[in-house]
Amino acid sequence: MLKIVGYPDRLSVAPGETIDFKVSVDEGDSFDARIVRVVHGDCNPEGPGLKFVHVPTDADGSHPGKVQRIDAGSFMRVERFPALAAAPFTFVTMLWPTLLKRDDQTLLCQWDPETESGIWIGLAEGGRIGVTFADNGKASTVVADRGMLEREWYSLVVGVDPGGRRVTIDQKPLVPYAQVEDTFVGSFDLDVAPPVIEAPLFLAGCPGADGTVGRHYDGKIDGPALLAGLHGRAVHDALLRTPGDQTLGTDIIARWDFSRGIRSLQGVDVGPLRHDGEFVNLPTRGMKGWNWTGEEHSWSKKPEHYGAVHFHSDDLYDAGWETSVSVTIPDDLRSGPYALHVSCGESDRTATREDYLSFFVRPPRDPKARVNRPKVAFLAPTCSYIAYANHAEHITARGVEVLMNRMVNFGHSDLYMYEHPELGGSLYDTHADGSGVAYSSRLRPILNFTAQYHSWLGGHGSAVYQYNADTHFFDWLEHQGIDYDVITDEDLHEEGLDLLSDYEVVMTGTHPEYHSTRMWDAMKAWIDRGGRLMYMGGNGWYWRVAFHDELPGVLELRRAEDGIRPWVAEPGEYFHSFNGEYGGLWRRIGRPPNVMAGVGFIAQGFDISSYYRRAPDADNPRAAFIFDGVPDEIIGDFGLVGGGAAGIELDCIARDLGSPPNMLRLASSEGHSALMLLVNEEFGPVPPNLGGDQNLRVRADLAFGETPAGGAIFATASIAWCGSLSHNDYDNNVSKITANVLKRFLDPEPFATGQE
Repeated sequence: MLKIVGYPDRLSVAPGETIDFKVSVDEGDSFDARIVRVVHGDCNPEGPGLKFVHVPTDADGSHPGKVQRIDAGSFMRVERFPALAAAPFTFVTMLWPTLLKRDDQTLLCQWDPETESGIWIGLAEGGRIGVTFADNGKASTVVADRGMLEREWYSLVVGVDPGGRRVTIDQKPLVPYAQVEDTFVGSFDLDVAPPVIEAPLFLAGCPGADGTVGRHYDGKIDGPALLAGLHGRAVHDALLRTPGDQTLGTDIIARWDFSRGIRSLQGVDVGPLRHDGEFVNLPTRGMKGWNWTGEEHSWSKKPEHYGAVHFHSDDLYDAGWETSVSVTIPDDLRSGPYALHVSCGESDRTATREDYLSFFVRPPRDPKARVNRPKVAFLAPTCSYIAYANHAEHITARGVEVLMNRMVNFGHSDLYMYEHPELGGSLYDTHADGSGVAYSSRLRPILNFTAQYHSWLGGHGSAVYQYNADTHFFDWLEHQGIDYDVITDEDLHEEGLDLLSDYEVVMTGTHPEYHSTRMWDAMKAWIDRGGRLMYMGGNGWYWRVAFHDELPGVLELRRAEDGIRPWVAEPGEYFHSFNGEYGGLWRRIGRPPNVMAGVGFIAQGFDISSYYRRAPDADNPRAAFIFDGVPDEIIGDFGLVGGGAAGIELDCIARDLGSPPNMLRLASSEGHSALMLLVNEEFGPVPPNLGGDQNLRVRADLAFGETPAGGAIFATASIAWCGSLSHNDYDNNVSKITANVLKRFLDPEPFATGQE
C-alpha cells in the first residue's frame, strides 16, 4: 500500500511562480521532500533505468506531515436559508434514483450537526422515502412502505408539519408498470418535533459533525421546490405543467430551476426570494430531465428539457487538502518535466513510502521574457493524463487478462485506488451507480501520473503508459542534448496560437488523445502557418473535451455515438455541460485526426508490439533526410514496450478521412497478433477478421508530408515508438530516424511545396 500520496495545485508553473504541494502521510508526523528533474521513470532493467536529477530548492529537507482525507460526493448547499421547522411546508421534486441498494441517501435537509437537530428527507434502502425529525440527538424517523425502481422518474410530494409532528408522503411514477407497486400515499406521526434552527439547506448531502458532508444521494433531481403550507399532488402537477407559472406567489419559499445556468456552479432559484444554491464537487449537469421528449438533443437549444442534475456519492472536484510544501521556481530553471519527490521511510513489499508528484516548468508567461528560448517544444498531453487519472477500470472489470494476453499485476497504487474510491475515477471509469464518469480533475492525488508507475495497459515488458511512457522520450531528448521547452495542454487551451508562435517544432507525447476545441484550432493554425509537427505517438486527436469556465484543471467528456467506449452516454446527453459543444470523437465532429497529423487511429492491442517494414515511399527523395544512415528494411523490432516500436495503439494514412494526398508512407507495421484489433469506428457489419494476424488494415504507417506554408508533419503512428529509442544505448534505427527528423525540422529552410 501507499503510505504517502499527494498532488500539486497545478501541472504547469512558470519561473518565478510558486507551486503548492498537498501531501498526506499515513504513518508518522513528517516526510522528506526534494525537487527533481524527471529524465526516465521506467525501472525496467532492460532499459536505461530510473533517472532523476536533484534540483536544490527551499523544499529540500523534512516537513511536517499528517493524514489528509477526501470528502467525496456532490451536493447543493444554500446558505442563510430560513428555518423550515418554523411552519408547515411542502417539498416537491422529480426524482430518478440510480443506486437503491444504498441506505440513508439525502434528498433535502436542514441540519445542525453539532446538536444533531433538524429535518431530513431522503431515501432508505430499496428506494423508500424516509423523513426524520431530530432534536438534540433524539430522532424519530418514518419510512414509506413502497420503494422506487432505479432509473425511473417519480413525482414526489412531501408535506411536513414540524409543530404537529406529522408527515405526508405522496410518491407517483411517471410511467406506471403492470404488476409493479411503486405508487405510495400515506401519512405518519413522529415522536419528536424538530427545533427551529438557522442552518444552510442541503440537497443530495447532509453535513456531519466532523465538518464533512455525507449521506449522499445517487441519482437525478429535477425541479425541486419548497412551498409554504401543506399542498397535495395537484399543486405539483400544476407546477410541472407550467414551469414558469408564479401564481403560487407568496407560497413559494424556493423553486430551483436547474435548466438555468447549466455552465455555472449555481442552482438558480426562480422564486421571489432567490435562494440560489451552490453545487459542490461537480454533479453532472446538462442532463435530460423528466420531461425530455427527444425532439432536441442539445441542452442549449431547449434547456427546459434539461432541468436534471445527476448527483453521485463519489463525485470529486477538489480534494481540498492543506498545503504541505510551497516552492518558488527559480528564474533560471530550465523548462521541462519535474516532480516533488516525497518519502517517509524505507519501502518494502507491503508498502511504498515514496512518491513523485509530477509537474512541468513551462516558459515565462510574459512573451517579452521569452528571449533566446529553444525552438522546439514538447506539448505535454495533460488532457490525456487527466482523462486517465486514477484509471481503475481494470480493478473491477472481468476478463482483462484475455485482452492483455497476460496476468494483470496489481501494484501498491492499484490496491490503494481499490481501497480509496474517494480519490475519484478517470473518464474511463463508472460511478458507483453505473453511470459514466464525465468529469475528471487534477486537484486530487493521481496515482498513475507519476514516475515508476506500471500500467495494466502498457503491454508486455515495461508496461508503462501515458506519463511514464513519455519519460522514454524525455530520456532520449536528454541523451541527445536537445534543449526544449515544455508547454501543457492546459497552457495551449488558455493561450492558443500565441503560445505556439515561438516554436519551429512541436513534439507530442506518446498518447495525445484528448483535445479541446481551442487546442485543436490553435494547433491547426500553427501547422497551417508553417509549423513542423512531430507526432510521437498514436491515437492522437481522438476525443473532444471541454474545460470549465470557472473551475481550473477539470475536463468534461461525453462519450457520444462512436469510438472505443468503456461507457456510453445516454441519448440526449451528448453535449458538454461546460460549454454546450457536441462531445465524442473529433472524427464524428468532422475533424478526423488525419487532418491534423496525416494519420488516424486504426487499431488497438495490449499484448505485444511489432516492427515496421520499409515501404517504397522511403526511397522518395523527399524522404532522404529521414533515412540518412538508415538502410534497414526492418525498423523497430525491439523496444521496452511490448518488444517492438509498433504497438498498443496504431494509426494509418487514410485519404477518405483527410490524410493529405502528399503524405508519404515510409514504412508500415506487420506481424501483429490476433489481439491487435481493428477499432469499431472502422467497420459497419462486424467482420470476421478483426485481428492483426488476419486483417491487413491493422498497421501503423510511419508517415511524412510537407504543408503548403513550408512546414511539415512527421508521424510515428504508434504509442510504442518512444519505448524503442534507448535500445542498444540509443544506437538504433528508431533513434536515428527520430534524430534525423528533428535535425531537419529545426533547420529554418522551408520545405518544398511543389507549388510555384
